[in-house]
Amino acid sequence: MDMEPLEIDWNYVVERLDRILDLGEEHLTRSLVEYQLEPTIFRDYIAFRWIQHQENGYLAEVAYPNMVDHDDLFGIDRILETLRRNTAQFVQHYPANNILLWGERGSGKSSAIKGLLNPFFQDGLRLIEVHKEDLFQLPQITSLLREQPYRFLLFCDDLSFGEQDPGYRELKALLDGGIEEPSENILLYATSNRCHLRTELFSDNLDDQEIHPKEALAEKPSLADCFGISLGFTPMSQPIYLEIVHYLAQQRRLIMDSKELNQAALSWSKERSCRSGRVAKQFIDDLSGRMAMAGKIAPLSE
Repeated sequence: MDMEPLEIDWNYVVERLDRILDLGEEHLTRSLVEYQLEPTIFRDYIAFRWIQHQENGYLAEVAYPNMVDHDDLFGIDRILETLRRNTAQFVQHYPANNILLWGERGSGKSSAIKGLLNPFFQDGLRLIEVHKEDLFQLPQITSLLREQPYRFLLFCDDLSFGEQDPGYRELKALLDGGIEEPSENILLYATSNRCHLRTELFSDNLDDQEIHPKEALAEKPSLADCFGISLGFTPMSQPIYLEIVHYLAQQRRLIMDSKELNQAALSWSKERSCRSGRVAKQFIDDLSGRMAMAGKIAPLSE
């Protein structure tokens, strides 16, 4: 039986879809405005993400946090010791500092911070990831956390921006102090791939400046100076890189001649012009996969 073509009023369909989207957006915005923090989430979860929506936001629980073990991080013992000492002071309600970790990509900066959850979550430490783009909501975040009986580390990865960025003022107030009394149960631990977080000091037209650039630089300290502790991750040495490779290979139960493993690992790092813990793990992931495909080791799921 032939069927007559169905005539669809696409303008009407588009109009209805737009209306549905508007209603959904309106409901979400209204819900966020009315958002009330449920204190029990800090009992049931230890890691969170701040989810920003327009001018509002909320804390989202992380059901499976990355529980990094500091024993798996090589070549940064003094840095880890400083992190643990400062965090121990913090969770025991003693004075402690905000911390900036800076240096090479893949050197373990983020892992060093995430690794603080395991030894300290039972002491009330909770980790909250805040993206750089959401730092303008720091007043809202600190307002939610100030009265909670827990100790909060705000974790901002890859921090680097200028004075005109939306969150600069709020971050500066959190680090350096503003008109509001700082919350004693909140610290900021941040990472950066730059060793100096210099703000934009001059206008686009330097000819209009009435002050010498060096004088301006002296008057405006770097954002890094506002952190009480600044820890630098230097380029990884070849022996440390190979130590990580062998450690990971042992964990994966890879049977391979030591010299051959070293040569393959160094070739891998040379192709990437970098030696780091991340590069070592990527190499072992690739090697494990190739050996499993060749039937030389069992797949990880088995």
